[in-house]
Amino acid sequence: MTKLIVITGTSSGFGTLMVKKFSDEGYTVIATMRGTEGKNATVARRLSELKNVEVMELDVADDASVKSAISAILEKYNKIDVLINNAAIQGTGLLEAYTLEQFHKIININLYGVLRIYRELLPSMRKEQDGLIINITSNAGRFSPPFQVPYNTSKFALEGLTEGSYDELIGQGIETILIEPGPFLTEMYTKEGTHADRDEILGEYGEDTAILMTGFGAKLGAALQKYQPQSADIANAALKLVQMEKGTRPLRTPVDPIAEGVDHEYNQVTAELKIKWVNKYLS
Repeated sequence: MTKLIVITGTSSGFGTLMVKKFSDEGYTVIATMRGTEGKNATVARRLSELKNVEVMELDVADDASVKSAISAILEKYNKIDVLINNAAIQGTGLLEAYTLEQFHKIININLYGVLRIYRELLPSMRKEQDGLIINITSNAGRFSPPFQVPYNTSKFALEGLTEGSYDELIGQGIETILIEPGPFLTEMYTKEGTHADRDEILGEYGEDTAILMTGFGAKLGAALQKYQPQSADIANAALKLVQMEKGTRPLRTPVDPIAEGVDHEYNQVTAELKIKWVNKYLS
């Protein structure tokens, strides 16, 4: 029996590509998203036409929506083999220029959205003593660039959630691991309603900060143009992880062509230092 893959945030970007990749490889895929009969109706229809793909309404920011969707999947398929938490929103602007409500909007989707699904899914995976959860974070969950601090914060938190819960869940037969993309040209950057919403604050910071923000964006854009990172690399990384033997999967899988390997080096060095640090408490 083929594995059942549930993916959140499949209306665009990495999510859409992962659905197509797993469908092509013969997996059964539940592609979840918001607005399946509204703003995302077209992409929902197109994905539902793929082999072994079922599209389902799921809003990770809504308790009832998550509960309904996960319950329906478990009722129909009895178990979920792989969950890929991909749904997320990006936001840019000065930290001080975010209202608390706007900051919370990002945290609510990028972090609490994962926790909502955990709450509904983990009992089933624990019962089966089996399951794989892949959380999509970001290189901005490993270092924090300026002018997107709420987003970085959500990804740092998801990194901590995944790393800290690994030892709690592996004894229950559940692997929780990470894919850490660098910047890619996806629709995430163009979505509205998630950016800093106190416009007057930028003016108070002065012209130098405005120039710095513009320059930062220009340098990022130049790097993207130079390296041309391909979003399909994330789908390929997810497929590789799913196909690996249980217990052999790395905690972190960075995918950042612009980093030219420094991301892998960073993870290796910090992992080694972590072991030394933790051993100070355990020895």
